[in-house]
Amino acid sequence: MRRAGTVLLLVALGALVPLLGPSAALRGTGEAAAPGAGGTALLRGVVCAALCVPVGELFVRRLARRVPGAPEAWPRSGAPVAAAVGFAAALGLASVVAAGDPVPGSVTGIDLGGLHASREGRLALLEVNAFAVAGLCVLSRRPGTQVWPLAAVAVAEALRAHPTTEHTPWVGSGLTLVHLTCASLWAGGLLYALRTLRRWGATAAGAALLGRYARVAVGLLAAVTATGVWSSLRRMPPETVVEQLTSTAYGRVLLAKVLLVAAVAGLALCARRRLRHAADPLTACSPARAEVLALGVVVAVSGLLTALPVPVRW
Repeated sequence: MRRAGTVLLLVALGALVPLLGPSAALRGTGEAAAPGAGGTALLRGVVCAALCVPVGELFVRRLARRVPGAPEAWPRSGAPVAAAVGFAAALGLASVVAAGDPVPGSVTGIDLGGLHASREGRLALLEVNAFAVAGLCVLSRRPGTQVWPLAAVAVAEALRAHPTTEHTPWVGSGLTLVHLTCASLWAGGLLYALRTLRRWGATAAGAALLGRYARVAVGLLAAVTATGVWSSLRRMPPETVVEQLTSTAYGRVLLAKVLLVAAVAGLALCARRRLRHAADPLTACSPARAEVLALGVVVAVSGLLTALPVPVRW
């Protein structure tokens, strides 16, 4: 009961980041966010989190197959709940698009039929349907097939983030797709790995699983960093980066995200050192738990970033 209360408290605190973030980030910049930016940011963050959970489970279960003597006991899957939550959040975002971008004040302001008429509307519908199909796959005899609708969600998010009016939108969409995929594997994988270790107990197989995850996570961190830097430089040319990091809302939130990722990388390094040198490798779980919490904040900040005006004019 205490653990559930702690989780609910952390979720509530995390929701404050996208809800209150736009007004704080925009203060003094002279920029204006779209109406309902806080609600949109929250829904985007929920979609990202709903993608991380099942992707991480599939990833860690695949790693565990190669661990000698791995127990057959698994923690309860969070994929069904993630699919339901993701479906609700995607439906909320679709209603925002149907209402013409502001968060609708009533059902009468929503034109669901008009979603098919725009690119953003079709992508929103794709995410809604993909989460619904993912939920059905989880409940079927082949839960691994959910990887395909989850991939559709990632592709839709990548395309949505880069409209056709942008310069070389396919490059931006490709970078976002790699960034989102690697981030989902990193955050969701670590969460499920720690849940699995709790179920397995202090076993050699648990330490081996965490070690396998840590080795892959190094590459994921490198990919997330590289694609993030490249994407930022596409939106903020090198000669304007320093100024925009403090004078624009997008730059301020991006700077906060960079600092958070740096902190996460430090925690990951600490966990990796314990895995290699500590007498009990499972002591690495302590910094890894802190890393999961920090990654949760990064997801919330990422949702906020998508709802802020992009500073560069193409």
